[in-house]
Amino acid sequence: MTEPENQSALSRRMFLIGLAGAAATFAFAPEKTAAQQSGPFEPTIWYGVDRDGIVTVNITRAEMGQHIGTAIARILADELEVEWSNVRISMVDTDPKWGVMSTGGSKSVWLDFPAYSRAGAAGRIALIEAGAKLLGVTPLHCIAHQGAVFAANKSISYGEIISRGEPTRKFMPDELAKLPIKPASERRLIGKKSEALDIPAKINGTARYGIDAAVAGMVYARPKIPPTRYGSVVLAVDDSGAKRIKGYLTSLVLEDPSKTVPGWVVVVATSYPAAIRAADLVKVDWSAGDARQISEQDILDYGAKQIAAPRGGALLVDDSEVDSAFRTAASTLERTYTTSSVLHAQLEPVNALAFERDGRFEIHTGSQAQSAILPVLAQALDLPQERIIMRTYPMGGAFGRRLNTDYAVPAALAAKALGKPVKLVLTRPDDMRFDSFRSPSIQTLRLAFNTQGKVTAMEHHASAGWPTGVYVAPANMPKTADGTPYDPFAIDGADHWYNVGAQRARALSNDLANTAFRPGYLRAVAPGWTNWAVETFMDEAARMAGADAVAFRIRLLDGAGRNAGSAPNAVGGAKRQAAVLNRAAEKAGWGAAMPVDTGLGVATTFGQTRSMPTWTACVARVRVDRSSGAVSVEKLTIVVDAGTLVHPDGALAQVEGGALWGLSMALYEGTEFHQGQVTDTNFDSYTPLRIGDAPELDIEFIENSEAPVGLGEPGTTVVAPAIGNAIFAAIGIRLRHLPIRPAAVLAAFASRKMSDVTDVP
Repeated sequence: MTEPENQSALSRRMFLIGLAGAAATFAFAPEKTAAQQSGPFEPTIWYGVDRDGIVTVNITRAEMGQHIGTAIARILADELEVEWSNVRISMVDTDPKWGVMSTGGSKSVWLDFPAYSRAGAAGRIALIEAGAKLLGVTPLHCIAHQGAVFAANKSISYGEIISRGEPTRKFMPDELAKLPIKPASERRLIGKKSEALDIPAKINGTARYGIDAAVAGMVYARPKIPPTRYGSVVLAVDDSGAKRIKGYLTSLVLEDPSKTVPGWVVVVATSYPAAIRAADLVKVDWSAGDARQISEQDILDYGAKQIAAPRGGALLVDDSEVDSAFRTAASTLERTYTTSSVLHAQLEPVNALAFERDGRFEIHTGSQAQSAILPVLAQALDLPQERIIMRTYPMGGAFGRRLNTDYAVPAALAAKALGKPVKLVLTRPDDMRFDSFRSPSIQTLRLAFNTQGKVTAMEHHASAGWPTGVYVAPANMPKTADGTPYDPFAIDGADHWYNVGAQRARALSNDLANTAFRPGYLRAVAPGWTNWAVETFMDEAARMAGADAVAFRIRLLDGAGRNAGSAPNAVGGAKRQAAVLNRAAEKAGWGAAMPVDTGLGVATTFGQTRSMPTWTACVARVRVDRSSGAVSVEKLTIVVDAGTLVHPDGALAQVEGGALWGLSMALYEGTEFHQGQVTDTNFDSYTPLRIGDAPELDIEFIENSEAPVGLGEPGTTVVAPAIGNAIFAAIGIRLRHLPIRPAAVLAAFASRKMSDVTDVP
């Protein structure tokens, strides 16, 4: 999934210079007394080396199947010069010394690479100095290699250095920021294949997820989900039927000062099966909130009115020549694109265990944004934040759902009310109804051409719910040039790398969506819909210009002006995006003759944000059944330039998973918000991609040593438009709504045939 831009920036600052209680984040520990010598050497808070030379790396990022601990540990281990077999990872609990704990937006490796590299380099320097002293030589005559310090024909292991002469050099944050790191040519671990460190525990069953958390004396709880996310009020509770269930204890009407779960009733029992059965029998009378009158089409209609209004919203890009370019254009193109609500539907339903012990409230759960939920918990429990700690667990899927760790609040409130540990677990229907799902969206794009057929201006207007702008960090959102705050997770992707002359990109906060439900971060967030619009529109523009779809894009990816790119993250700019597009087209056999009703479609994106572009291109090969409207994706050819690949196996898995998710949202996933609730609450009607429908994947990475960027989400952003464009190539119909259902294909095909008949003289 994704993290708010402001939190990412804060995390990076805290990580590099140790703000907010971690001013000495990378400082070496003070000299230890003889009684303390048995502990590991901890040159920074980010890792320790014990007397056997085992390195344990502290990981603050959330593990949700992406093996983030392996990637980060590999960065540090390469600079520290240790054997990979001697590296371990520790997923840490909340503590102010870690700074902001948040995982999303494909930013973990990008943010952590500088800090962990320099932390490893600092430890290597300290161990060389201490080792040189024990070897009786100067540090200049020593090198570190595979967990030992060498000088001529002598060597000493890290473990022996720590046992015999503990390193004492101290580095201040400003010194660490200046430490050089290895050139790419000298890396031994980064970019080399390896097994993820957490795989054995996941395979042998020893890994413990949040849903596995348990303590003595705990009771179980299941919620009764109110009819609307906000505004519902409990009028009466009838638990007479539940009293027949063995193990049923009570039904709690939660009082939530944080207003995270208004109108919640939690049913408590001695076992989870009993809690499930009892909850089904508890009857709650609610007064529903205003969202009971709101449905999906209302939200899209509201967005359409916003787009039609000449003012309002945030202008992310606003060149002064846009209006004049459209007034003088020889021709223009305008199209509107929409997407449905999309659920997270992660494998592990949300859950939390909460209890008070030794003067602190403990929350045991999987979370992508511990730092964001701690102040909410403090408000809900009426406790100082320092008295709350979140214990870290890996997650059985997250995809942005666990950036909103809202499910921890009812568990904590129930535990406080009962005075005992409460384990809250949502069933699948509970989880889907309580999901902070991806908002439906509506976008209108316009393009202007001059008399020579050159693109001279482009507008992009996007309306959707804003996940950051309402509930997470509205006060800290970035601002446009005129000072208007905006949510990057509702517009990223619209500020593309094409040279389209004068450009305007406008983000509109759909207030109807924001008040009807809680818009959430879902894998790729805005680029999942903005790129659907941009890349479908580029195909339509190429057709209008009478140009090949690939050639048309490459002409616009000229790297001119602000699209030239800059160091350190976007070196090469649009030229690198053109390169992945060229390569994907070449690999896929672009331009070759296709069988009947089969077509190739292309799309290219830059992943998440302009500040961290992951250049990506996809060619989809698609076959359409005209009789049923079914779309079969036969092959996805994807080329990615993500700079340095720290953990290649993990990188491949990320792109594979992202691409399949993109395919799932293109053809299968999507629900409808209706009168305050989503219409799909289980996998009988909400049908993600099945394994039998998974296509052949041909994925290639462009090798280089540029800055490492994100990989969790870019693969998701490029697939849907490639599929839509392939459908047009196969049977000549243009679809502008996601997901693409067979009924929509048949309707569009019938409409086209009717149009053909109507057009006959």
